[in-house]
Amino acid sequence: MNKIIYAFSMLFLVACNSKKDLRIDLHSFSEPHHVITTHLDLNVEVDFENECISGEARYHIENKTGHKQLILDSHGLQIHKVTSKDKNRNYFLGEKDSILGQPLIIELDKEDDEISVFYRSAPNSKALQWLSPEQTAGKRHPFLFTQSQAILARSWLPCQDSPGVRFTYEAQVKVPNDLLAVMSAENPREKNVDGVYTFKMEQAIPAYLMALGVGNLEFRELGASTGVYAEPALIEKSVYEFAETENMLRIAEEIYGAYAWDRFDILVLPPSFPYGGMENPRLTFVTPTILAGDRSLTSLIAHELAHSWSGNLVTNKTWNDFWLNEGFTVYFERRIMERLEGIAYSDMLSLLGRQDLDHTIETIGHSHSDTHLKLDLSGRDPVEALTDVAYEKGFFLLRLIEQTIGRKQFDFFLKKYFSENAFQVMDTESFVSYINNHLLNEQPKLKEKIRLEDWVYGPGIPENCPTIKSDKFKAVDQAIQSFERGYSLANLDCKHWSSHEWLHFLRHLPRNLTGKDLKKLDVAFNFSKSGNSEILNAWFLRSIPVGYKAAEKPLEQFLMTVGRRKFLKPLYEALYLKNPTKARRIYKNARGNYHSVSRETLDELIL
Repeated sequence: MNKIIYAFSMLFLVACNSKKDLRIDLHSFSEPHHVITTHLDLNVEVDFENECISGEARYHIENKTGHKQLILDSHGLQIHKVTSKDKNRNYFLGEKDSILGQPLIIELDKEDDEISVFYRSAPNSKALQWLSPEQTAGKRHPFLFTQSQAILARSWLPCQDSPGVRFTYEAQVKVPNDLLAVMSAENPREKNVDGVYTFKMEQAIPAYLMALGVGNLEFRELGASTGVYAEPALIEKSVYEFAETENMLRIAEEIYGAYAWDRFDILVLPPSFPYGGMENPRLTFVTPTILAGDRSLTSLIAHELAHSWSGNLVTNKTWNDFWLNEGFTVYFERRIMERLEGIAYSDMLSLLGRQDLDHTIETIGHSHSDTHLKLDLSGRDPVEALTDVAYEKGFFLLRLIEQTIGRKQFDFFLKKYFSENAFQVMDTESFVSYINNHLLNEQPKLKEKIRLEDWVYGPGIPENCPTIKSDKFKAVDQAIQSFERGYSLANLDCKHWSSHEWLHFLRHLPRNLTGKDLKKLDVAFNFSKSGNSEILNAWFLRSIPVGYKAAEKPLEQFLMTVGRRKFLKPLYEALYLKNPTKARRIYKNARGNYHSVSRETLDELIL
């Protein structure tokens, strides 16, 4: 009877809180303004046979207001018990929400300064992808990786799953003894005999940066502070591809100050990883689709490295402020690549980004609220609206400020911004106030020229968007004109083109190409058998509408093996428009190879 009375009283408290709308982050049930988690001791076992993670998550807590409950986020977790210093605590799971999961509501005593949750993840946990040996490069060992961003950490770990809550952590993870476990923390470099690994992250991070990978991995040093983990079949290729990583880190420090995370290592995941990269501190996760063999796609490494300042060091307070993570990171990425490869190279990246932005805004609609930098994601899964707008519109705003104010002064401001706000959160309104007070108010004429609030709170692309020109792309445009005029492809001067020039070429070919035209291009440049995933993706987007037969098997093979959502969504959209039956058949066969992030996007499109 006491449990029933307690449950009703807790439900009453939750109902009262929801009426008052006490949540700071509407994508988290937690109330860190009352009780906040400050440190996590995690002790779990990874069970490949049952596809689950189970164990104890013990949190050190700070009860700021003498509150009677701690609320954690959970999604599909089985909670076995909750204790505080070996004494049981009453708890219950609140009402399910299809996007947010459930609140785990725990009764607190006044003296409680830590809480232990004993739990087990569900086999279909949204954050976890369990891969059979056949789905890996080596074909002999299984693999597990997590993807916690944006709000998926709660599906493998009970936590205050909001970017506004930071905590340090230590972990002990038991895995099969023929596998190596690595996390977003200090990491081992070799397997041990018992399969038990310990980790420590002394810098506080939000839950979306909690990360775990388990597989048959090897480690190689790239430099004094950088290295790479990969399956043995990919390790040498990865070492070659990422050889510039240490140099990138030194360039980044020269521009924006000391690196705060001790090491920058990279984990190459199986191809089912749904993103290009994930900026987990100390251990960036990357897709193997950037292993092009010529280091032409490693601007992605510069991007994830840049997150060590914008995102990991100064973090968006909520997902409505996502552009503060990504816009800054794209800007910083291109500054790194400019130092590494020259301004002509970084300008190509910027122009390709502008093409992506134009396409996204055309698709969404120029006046749609999702084209604002400041978003309103109430009642929506954050992943739905995390588009090129945050990345590229954010970049062009910062490029505009740099051009208007001057690079030297803007760099001084940014270094101060990262230093003064290190290990803190930032929302859009606070940033607007900060940049006005520390930079723009001193120069009112330049401030008026930038029109900051039009960019942040307004739709589409403002008229004062910087114009970027590329001599390298001019040469590509001339090659396209030669092709249109019927000149022999053998005469095209393209031997030294990078991936970016080829992308520009494929994107700007005439829309009315025939199968014969595509065959000529394929014979000349072997596009259908390219080892470069970016080029393959652009080629397939040209070949699908035409029904070019020679590209059909390579396309199906690509869709069966690559899980990167950036590629999958446009390819399936084009294929479904051309041949719905074929799109459904391929997707049915390939779906099991994709992470839940990709599956949820594609299910809505195809099923």
